[in-house]
Amino acid sequence: MKKIQPASNPKVEQLKTHVVDNANQRLTTNDGSPIYDNNNTLKAGNRGPSLLQDHVYLDKLMHFDRERITERVVHARGSAAHGVLEIHEDITAYTSAKFLQKGAVTPLFLRFSTVAGFRGSTDLARDVRGFAIKFYTEDGNFDLVGNNIPVFFIQDAMNFPDLVHAVKPEPNNEMPQAASAHDTFWDFISLMPEAAHMVMWAMSDRAIPRSLRMMEGFGVHTFKLVNAEGKGTFVKFHWKPKLGVHSVAWNEAQKISGFNSDFHRQDLWEAIEKGNFPQWDLGVQLIPEEDELKYSFDILDVTKIVPEEVVPVKIIGTMTLNRNPENFFAETEQSAFDPGRLVPGIDVSDDPLLQGRIFSYMDTQNYRLGGPNFHELPINRSVNQKHNNQLDGFAKSDILKGEVSYFPNSKQAGCPYQAMLKGETGFQSHKQPVDGKKVRERSDSFADHFTQARLFFRSQSPEEQDHIIGAYSFELSKVTDPKIRERELAILYQIDEALASRVGENLNITPPKELDPLTLQFVRQNHPNYPIKPKKPEVEKSAALSMKVKEGKGTIETRKVAFLVENGVSKASIDALKSALEKEGAEAVLIGPKVGPLKLKEGGTTDIAHTYFTDKSVLYDAVYTPAGDSVGALKANPDYYEFLNEAYTHCKALAFAKGTESLMEKSFVEKDAGVILEEGGDWTQEFVNAMKMHRIWEREKARKVPS
Repeated sequence: MKKIQPASNPKVEQLKTHVVDNANQRLTTNDGSPIYDNNNTLKAGNRGPSLLQDHVYLDKLMHFDRERITERVVHARGSAAHGVLEIHEDITAYTSAKFLQKGAVTPLFLRFSTVAGFRGSTDLARDVRGFAIKFYTEDGNFDLVGNNIPVFFIQDAMNFPDLVHAVKPEPNNEMPQAASAHDTFWDFISLMPEAAHMVMWAMSDRAIPRSLRMMEGFGVHTFKLVNAEGKGTFVKFHWKPKLGVHSVAWNEAQKISGFNSDFHRQDLWEAIEKGNFPQWDLGVQLIPEEDELKYSFDILDVTKIVPEEVVPVKIIGTMTLNRNPENFFAETEQSAFDPGRLVPGIDVSDDPLLQGRIFSYMDTQNYRLGGPNFHELPINRSVNQKHNNQLDGFAKSDILKGEVSYFPNSKQAGCPYQAMLKGETGFQSHKQPVDGKKVRERSDSFADHFTQARLFFRSQSPEEQDHIIGAYSFELSKVTDPKIRERELAILYQIDEALASRVGENLNITPPKELDPLTLQFVRQNHPNYPIKPKKPEVEKSAALSMKVKEGKGTIETRKVAFLVENGVSKASIDALKSALEKEGAEAVLIGPKVGPLKLKEGGTTDIAHTYFTDKSVLYDAVYTPAGDSVGALKANPDYYEFLNEAYTHCKALAFAKGTESLMEKSFVEKDAGVILEEGGDWTQEFVNAMKMHRIWEREKARKVPS
């Protein structure tokens, strides 16, 4: 992205007040006492026993023993950044939320995460990605705790612990790590057809993003906006990345995990450090209250989307990430998100999964961060100072004055007072009518489990469909129980017969046409009259669901292109493409045989920081072979061919300078739309255009290359 810096914001500066700089400072204990010697414990003689009175040692070790807090059960592995949200469209007709008013600039903290793996797992697992944002608004914090996929596996919060237990490593051996390709997950999923839509997304390339900067974000649930008059409007939140939505190939993801398990984390950090601030457009889908029951799907069912062709996404603002955390633990790890952190103008809907999350997240933070005062940690602290009568509790850091810790009171003039007592506004839940019997039941409007899964699959390009089929085949091949495989194939058959047949062929199983009796038993516990005939869907396909780049719509900003070089390479040949890439915001990286100086054809040297030994093609977006007296050395270098062939296999754009075409003869590379030769004309623009398509996916079929 362009190197931009949003205008200074005093609220952002306020968030920095807890940053401590140790430069030129004397070492102290946690109470500020200067430390004379930080190398030796206090002993009775220099060879004698250590003394219990050594408060300097105890201060240091007691802190060290408690430096790790309880890991998140889900979303344990995270990466984060600070930023701002700037609103440029007027939506006061729908909400009184001040941070959503035109012209508002609000500081925020965004934490990306994987869901299933532990803190030390790889960034490139096939998994859902968390997309949680804390907005530091003038009316308190608002947490939008979402994902990069707009739906979820289950409809009711009662099933959430079971889902997590199923996808986590199996309890008898704690394997596999950060993976759903095992018996317990698919056993659960094959008994829960309501998960069919979400699993389709998880088996798509959405679950293996190229970069955190290239993911869509979603609020997932249906929320409510409430205007100044108290009128409610249902809303779905969307984040659309300026760089587009892109993935890696599954084979590539597996290899990246080996070469750099911090690939996404490093990519985000380096982009911000370079000033290439990631940006997303904030969009909303607005549904009038009176249209709540208008559609073929239930807008409170979290396993359903609202297709953009049915309700367009209105873009209202831009989010920019412009500052990396100063300290990973204090900010990224201690950040606490809660969908119950609401501000005036926004409320929750009756979505049963959202209703359950409102309790679960608060309870989790109280446990994980040691008590009820986690909101006083700097990263969680509101810029709007809090005032209440909660004086005590573990890890209390605010020092509250006075003798009053109750409400109502007269000794402190009734303060802190309720907003209503002075005619001021405050948070009020939307006044919606509620009437019903207390039951443990599920609405039959939640009973259609396959229509939208079919919508997603049929909206994909042929290449994306192939990847989904490959993902199901890979995952189910890891399942050891044949009955689980058959149950899941029966679910796939309800979605799309061709999908089920192709996956079944890969597993050597004929897909059953009917749901398994055990699956039906579980479904009928929620819907006694199942199957219930679904309503006719509004759309059969949705262009917004495919990630395939449309001609002329792509960008290569912040992409990395590997220039494969040896001694004698031509600087002019390097510069010819390098300048064209940099004009588009991309980066050229020279890959050589060794670090240090590399001889140039024209004389002199250039420094090499990346080698064939340390870097592989999976870490780059495209490959170029410059001209020069280096061709002979490249031809004799097996590492060059490994790099080249692998990039070709993963459907990346390749370019060859004039005089290097002969290098293709010893490779697997064949000329196609993504292999650009310097043969006159504007070949650099041809290469840029090929990169803008993200991948040359047609290569998979044409060359039968299994990426």
